[in-house]
Amino acid sequence: MSGTEDSRNLVLTGFMGTGKSTVGRLAAERLGRPFVDMDELIVQRAGMSIPEIFARWGEPAFRQMEAELCRELAGQSGLVIATGGGALVNPANRQVMEASGRVVCLWASPEEVIERLAGEHGRPLLHTSDPLAEARRILEQRRAAYSSLAWHVDTTGRPIKEVVEAVLRIWRAHLLSVPLADSPYDIYILEGALETAGLLIRRLGGWSGVVIVSNPTVWALYGERLRASLQAAGLEARPALMPDGESFKTLETTAGLYEQFLDAGLDRAGLVVALGGGVVGDVAGFAAATYMRGVPFVQVPTTLLAMIDASVGGKTGVDLPRGKNLVGAFHQPRLVLIDPLVLESLPPAQVRQGLAEALKAAVIADPTLFELLTAGPPWPWPEIIARALRVKVDVVQRDPHEQGWRAVLNLGHTAGHALERLSGYRMPHGEAVAAGMMVAVHIAEMMGRCAPALAERIAAALRHLGLPAGWPGIYTPEQVLEAMASDKKRRHGRLRWILPRAIGEVEIAEDVPAEVVLEALRRTRLAT
Repeated sequence: MSGTEDSRNLVLTGFMGTGKSTVGRLAAERLGRPFVDMDELIVQRAGMSIPEIFARWGEPAFRQMEAELCRELAGQSGLVIATGGGALVNPANRQVMEASGRVVCLWASPEEVIERLAGEHGRPLLHTSDPLAEARRILEQRRAAYSSLAWHVDTTGRPIKEVVEAVLRIWRAHLLSVPLADSPYDIYILEGALETAGLLIRRLGGWSGVVIVSNPTVWALYGERLRASLQAAGLEARPALMPDGESFKTLETTAGLYEQFLDAGLDRAGLVVALGGGVVGDVAGFAAATYMRGVPFVQVPTTLLAMIDASVGGKTGVDLPRGKNLVGAFHQPRLVLIDPLVLESLPPAQVRQGLAEALKAAVIADPTLFELLTAGPPWPWPEIIARALRVKVDVVQRDPHEQGWRAVLNLGHTAGHALERLSGYRMPHGEAVAAGMMVAVHIAEMMGRCAPALAERIAAALRHLGLPAGWPGIYTPEQVLEAMASDKKRRHGRLRWILPRAIGEVEIAEDVPAEVVLEALRRTRLAT
């Protein structure tokens, strides 16, 4: 669900004293929505305070009132709701509220909770000689229920306005699920995801340790922010740095990561976090897949290309001198965290590489995404990322191990990988995919698989995005065709081509004659 769906409810829950009512009122004002405080409404309807309800009728009666009110409010729409601290501990209440909208859990340290509640007398659960010990006990009791919720904001030591902004970012965020039978996981597209990463990663499990794989460039920008978020959530993390660049996507680099994992004391109960672009994600994922026969890992992509392609799908690997991604493994991430705000630090050239993959997704299955891309800039990044990923997730769900239909995600890659190989991997991946798409659409046109106007429509879109609508003329068509010979996607000696039939529709073809490929290459060769 996207937070832009105004008919849905925004529900704030969490432990007492975390700021649900205050934050909820301010968020409701910002959104122009009615605000409901469940505790206040129960008090109003009962005609007595919560301590009086506990004293006269007992806690079970109060919990029954909460349950009935949850069902009532869930039947309405367009509300901002602050629940009582224990309201969503009940699984049935959680289920009904999550079905009604987006539920955000607010956190605070027990010490801060007690400090905030000092002098209040309306908290019957804390009427003990040692309120701090009791708060810790209750919080531990409820931890599993709170942790089961998808969205979290830590309010400890943060100004109210900052917490409200964090909640509103979550409201605008996207959450996609990849429901694979053997290894399901979630994808969060959230502005500010780096700051909330610790809470989201902690809810996955009790890790014995965390190693963040990155390169020096990305680590200098985001490494300490991510490590601080993990430490705030009680997770100690150590960096494992690898060199920057496609040329270091090798078995030697992977071996270097193994050594750093050992130095960090990483065991099978630990977690690898990949922080960086597609190269970091591929190598870190492959290292995680093969270290101690496999440890879990999380993807935190920092380039647009990695956000909408490499971080999702579970394909990990490294290059060999004779080809790209020839050694690898399927190893699904436990979680993918995407923070669109990091795109602000990317050079325009790198953004264009990601736009090529977004356009590829649009041509495969999303005409609306195609229109979004050709209408910008500025581009609505969360929406573009989410739509591109939905295309990939739908395909991966149908074919998680690339046995058939998943091949459609290789649109543009048959010729694209050959061009990358010819350039010694100096040609940017996005430009190679862009050129490869043009080769594919010209093949489709010559074979009568698409309308003649489609090639020019895709070419115009590529030019609008600042991408080449062809490939460098420093090579010959024959050289490009020969470079395709080691493509790992060949079947029975024949290349598989993904051919566009229309915007949003493609087909898999293995019946493309070599002379048609050569002619398509001639048509798309750019002047030197």
